[in-house]
Amino acid sequence: MDLTFSDEEKMIIELAREFAEKELRPIAHEIDVEKRVPIEVLRKMQEVGLLGLMIPEEYDGAGVSTACYVQVIEELARVCAAVAIVLSVHNSVGAYPILRFGSDEQRKNYLPRLASDWIGAFCLSEAASGSDASALELRATKDGDSYVLNGAKLWVTNGSIANLYLVLAKTADIPDRPHRGISAFLVERDTPGITVGKLEDKMGLRASDTAEIHFQDCRVPASALVGEEGIGFKIAMQALDNGRIGVGSQAVGIAQGALEEAVAYAKERVAFGRPIADHQAIQFMIADMETEISAARSLVRRAAWRKDAGLSHGKEAAMAKLYASEMSHRVVHRALQVHGGAGYTKEYAIERYYRDQRVTEIYEGTSEMQRIVIGRAVLSE
Repeated sequence: MDLTFSDEEKMIIELAREFAEKELRPIAHEIDVEKRVPIEVLRKMQEVGLLGLMIPEEYDGAGVSTACYVQVIEELARVCAAVAIVLSVHNSVGAYPILRFGSDEQRKNYLPRLASDWIGAFCLSEAASGSDASALELRATKDGDSYVLNGAKLWVTNGSIANLYLVLAKTADIPDRPHRGISAFLVERDTPGITVGKLEDKMGLRASDTAEIHFQDCRVPASALVGEEGIGFKIAMQALDNGRIGVGSQAVGIAQGALEEAVAYAKERVAFGRPIADHQAIQFMIADMETEISAARSLVRRAAWRKDAGLSHGKEAAMAKLYASEMSHRVVHRALQVHGGAGYTKEYAIERYYRDQRVTEIYEGTSEMQRIVIGRAVLSE
């Protein structure tokens, strides 16, 4: 496994670290309270080239490797996971399906915009279909040279700020193989019939936008279909493989940030006449945190490397996402414990890390779903 970065990729990773420290750290608490990512932050991300990370240079993006991309997400999540997930969703399940399955016209039309000032979102989950992604109710009905969409999507990250939605919809009823009746569509935000519904009041990642999106007699041209009818489930699953690598790197970043907060606090907090960092109990906790973070980072990087090498990576993405998210839970728990009572207050950032971490075990497939994916993959080998 060769994870050597090009000089340009090294520069991008360093740029991401600087961006996180200079632009995100000063506002991370504020935007969590206000529950929004300021448009100025998104513009600055665009100006430094972060929005188009995984979009090829021919479409005005940076065209970095997945290995570089996950390092960038980690650097951002280390400081502000809410901004990291905006970028992760935009690239991994927003732009990637267009690059992988879109027509030449769709790539030329949308990828340069997504590399510039447009934000992408992924519309899959519904009230009756979360982990059961094939049980969709939103329907796209063919009508001449267009499709008419009716239904609603829930839990759409970037929902109210997105310019472009990748929407999974039912185009045919196939009871014994429902996934074959699902298709994917690219729908622009200003298309008549689209309304943004409730913004979720979440426990964590509060600055990240999570919304309901409603489609009522929303008419799109046949050219909005991604690929062909019936391959929407395949598109969604490959996008989620990509997204799981991103969530794994987000979880690693949150854990790394929590560890750094714990180390800093342990060095300054004095108990029994000396910094608590001098106590073996604290040192053991720090050692366990560092070891688990390193192990998770290796799994994430391995999944990224396999994707870049053109190898199958579904199992590896699930393993990375599963272990990294559950590792992050353990690490953030220990980091808050190091802070003691102080960590239970909003005076310290660790309580935000504690809240932000939890969803990494839920979205892009719960931990239980990852175990199903991994188990089936191993048993079929």
